[in-house]
Amino acid sequence: MIVCLAVTPDGLLGPRWGKAERVAVVDLRDDAIESWNEFQVGWAELHDLGPEGGHHARVARFLKEHEVEVVVAEHVGPGMQQMLGKMGIELHLAQGGRASDAALSVLGGMPKRS
Repeated sequence: MIVCLAVTPDGLLGPRWGKAERVAVVDLRDDAIESWNEFQVGWAELHDLGPEGGHHARVARFLKEHEVEVVVAEHVGPGMQQMLGKMGIELHLAQGGRASDAALSVLGGMPKRS
């Protein structure tokens, strides 16, 4: 399962999904982290640049490019929730803490919204 989440430089779950500076793309297999790759996306700076809808398109391209199946986040706005739902990507909400724990919590059946 491919999971994507916002991360902070100190390894915590980032508080802002749509305005994340950095995200991790995590491959979960056999109830463990198989791979963990971080990307500097700079979505905070890019958020208001370009035409309306451009930001969601940018995020959608990233998710498709990395074959993401699940997004883990503390908060996601209604528009982004709708976009994820249309893409068939599950949204799991988490309460801060270590990013690796948040990624692994997907395996434990935490509450999801799609």
